Amino acid sequence: MVIIGTPSIVSIAAGLPVVLIGEGIRLWGVAIAGSETRTTGPVGGSFLITRGPFAHVRNPLYVGNILVYTGAGIMADTPILAAVAFVWFFVQYSLIVSLEEEYLRTRFAAEYAAYCREVPRFLPVLRPYTGGEHDQPDIDWRRGIVSERRTLQAIGILTLLIVGLWILRR
Repeated sequence: MVIIGTPSIVSIAAGLPVVLIGEGIRLWGVAIAGSETRTTGPVGGSFLITRGPFAHVRNPLYVGNILVYTGAGIMADTPILAAVAFVWFFVQYSLIVSLEEEYLRTRFAAEYAAYCREVPRFLPVLRPYTGGEHDQPDIDWRRGIVSERRTLQAIGILTLLIVGLWILRR
């Protein structure tokens, strides 16, 4: 991005909202799902979360990541970077999701099957899912912000770098 980026005020203005929407989706999801979203060990989870952003798309954190990285490519005015980021993360997350879905099908059985019929894997729908009879964790915005602090810092640094490139290259 630093080598091939040619940001302009237009590319920054077009890409920054994509980054912020992606991070907003992530933050909303983390505020509900909590620290279980930050695990690097075996696939697992205490809840089948079906509210908040999970009522619109089964994998809101991954959708948010794809938007953040794609938006960064747009901000830097590097269409190839934006396209590569989109494809790379879509493929990577598709593989990860297959393992997560296997766990959820086993743990939550019929309830997860019903959820999958109504809520798409990666393409959000406007109409929220209202099914399910299971407990849901409470939304905790403070916990979400604490969990997302490094991501928020990275977005801030990235934005400053891209704006700095724009200033230096005009």
